[in-house]
Amino acid sequence: MDFLASIRDEGDRFYATALTADPSLGVPSTPDWTIADLVWHLGEVHWFWATDIELRASDPDDVEASKPARPEAYVEAMAWGRSQLDRMLEILGSTSDAVPVWTWAPEESDRTVAFVRRHQVQETAVHRWDLQSAAANVEPDPIDPEAASDSIDEFLSNSLPFAVNERKPLRGSVHLHCIDVLGEWFIEREGRVDRGHAQGDVALRGTASDLLLALYNRIDIDDLDLIGDAALARHLVERLEGI
Repeated sequence: MDFLASIRDEGDRFYATALTADPSLGVPSTPDWTIADLVWHLGEVHWFWATDIELRASDPDDVEASKPARPEAYVEAMAWGRSQLDRMLEILGSTSDAVPVWTWAPEESDRTVAFVRRHQVQETAVHRWDLQSAAANVEPDPIDPEAASDSIDEFLSNSLPFAVNERKPLRGSVHLHCIDVLGEWFIEREGRVDRGHAQGDVALRGTASDLLLALYNRIDIDDLDLIGDAALARHLVERLEGI
């Protein structure tokens, strides 16, 4: 898929919503934030990864050392954030996937620009959904099915190992199944993920967007088609919240 086109689309929709949103409103999916906080956060995220690539950084502290101060005015923070979206996309567009940079990925092979390019799809898309869900006059749009399915795959590859592994196993296996696009995953107790169909102790079926949002605890798993051990499914989501 075209990762940069997806980031651009989600980013444009994020700032289109931010333009008319009340910055003082709370964000239900991230209760400690207002809309103004969320706008600043996504701008920070895009600034960080653009700078990480520019510096060819090997340590996140080297990136954070040049972090700018948060603008006091919401309109200034919004304009700065959009400029960082544009900057990140320009840098990603002109830099090879193979270039090594710092990332938090568990595998050394994923500490490259390719990781940043792929991960920023879900980062931007989920926060766009957060913003739309917080703006009182906007019904959140689902995440594009292809982008959401790929984001689930990336999430399970790079984020799940921090929460589920041999030292921190689940008490059962979990099967995830997209109903609107190709995408099936079988999560074993120790965190190994197989792509394909298998019988799990619990199965979660839904659109790719809903499955991704459930993994990020943006929607309740009761909004999915759940078969089997519901407590196990909730336990998995609780584990993922801590990473």
